[in-house]
Amino acid sequence: MILLAIAVALGLSAWMTIAWAYQRAVANGGWTDVFWSFGMGAAGVASALWPLGGAPTWRQWIAGGLMLFWSLRLGSHLWRRVAGAAEDARYAGFRKAWGDTFQSRMFGFLQAQALSGALLCLAILVAARNPAPGLAWSDIAAALILAGGIAGESLADAQLSRFKADAANKGRVCDVGLWGWSRHPNYFFEWTIWLAWPVMALGTSLTVWPLGWLALIGPAFMALLLIKVSGVPPLEQAMLKSRGKAYADYQSRVSAFFPLPPKA
Repeated sequence: MILLAIAVALGLSAWMTIAWAYQRAVANGGWTDVFWSFGMGAAGVASALWPLGGAPTWRQWIAGGLMLFWSLRLGSHLWRRVAGAAEDARYAGFRKAWGDTFQSRMFGFLQAQALSGALLCLAILVAARNPAPGLAWSDIAAALILAGGIAGESLADAQLSRFKADAANKGRVCDVGLWGWSRHPNYFFEWTIWLAWPVMALGTSLTVWPLGWLALIGPAFMALLLIKVSGVPPLEQAMLKSRGKAYADYQSRVSAFFPLPPKA
């Protein structure tokens, strides 16, 4: 299991090196998100299904299928958003802030993403290999949590796309639908997706699979990344620069991450 985790980390590192070379060639850092999504899908499926002393169980097949579904949905959405568009606000902000060191710092940033992905895959690895016999309600619950997270994220993405497509909204801040309850509902639902793995890993008994507790790395680390590191902070900075007072007003009314009723 340790060797598999190391192989996943090395594979993601190589993949994100390719991502770095591609974004450099096309001068658009947004493509790295596409690479990360598909790379994480492949790494997650491998973490779930790679044989370690026997044929994959039904639990492993379910975990691998869920991870593949997540990756294809997110990766294809990001592909459509990035293709032919201006560079994402986060990466444009990095390019401006980092100046001449952008490419070298971008390489380090993407390698950090690869390491982060490897840690997240550890949650999938231990969840898929819960040795409890047969399938339990916890496996069904995990699938429903993941599917619900994908549905919520898809709805948030669709609402934002419709808002941007309306010429009357040019220069305005999207505060309709889910975006009126959270400034980053897509990030919130992305986080909920990773709650599925501890449910699958720990199952109906918290002592059957001691390694299952490692699956808590998934939601804990994803929350850290989204709320404190590469998600909310750089995007909020970019939005404040581009939308100014309108976005500051939005911040004062709407929760940053967890969906809550907006302030009057």
